[in-house]
Amino acid sequence: MRWKLAKLAGNTVVATCGGEEKAMLLKDLGVDRVIDYKKEDIKNVLKKEFPKGVDIVYESVGGDMFDICLNALAVYGKLVVIGMISQYQGEHGWKPRNYTGLCEKLLAKSQTVAGFFLVQYAHLWQEHLNRLFHLFSLGKLKVAVDPKQFLGLHSVADAVEYLHSGKSAGKV
Repeated sequence: MRWKLAKLAGNTVVATCGGEEKAMLLKDLGVDRVIDYKKEDIKNVLKKEFPKGVDIVYESVGGDMFDICLNALAVYGKLVVIGMISQYQGEHGWKPRNYTGLCEKLLAKSQTVAGFFLVQYAHLWQEHLNRLFHLFSLGKLKVAVDPKQFLGLHSVADAVEYLHSGKSAGKV
């Protein structure tokens, strides 16, 4: 959804995914450049196709992907961290990483890194939900819903595991 709003604002949108089926879904939804990380190296694609860097990145994977995104930012670029799914997994739970040289990288290109945790914006949900619904009703937003259904509170753990598996395509 975030990328579609960026597209409506006139931006070129690049999205990553793992697998041909997901790549086709993103293309059908209107993404300008889909990078299937199972077939292409994200770092190399960004360096080759966007040599001046990208202006804004919404990053939800963390770890190595955070590094790739940070290094792909343009001068004045903004990186918005909306998650770090790669660091939630594992038998020991969330593991913080040490990003050596982060301040130097940001300063050198006047870049910004910000965190966005949705629950801290709960007071804005209704207003923005109304705007999104309006765009959807006008046909300006398409939404893809994963065909696998999870019903009831007892299935939340299964839904989260499904998301972590990388098999989802669309909203779960």
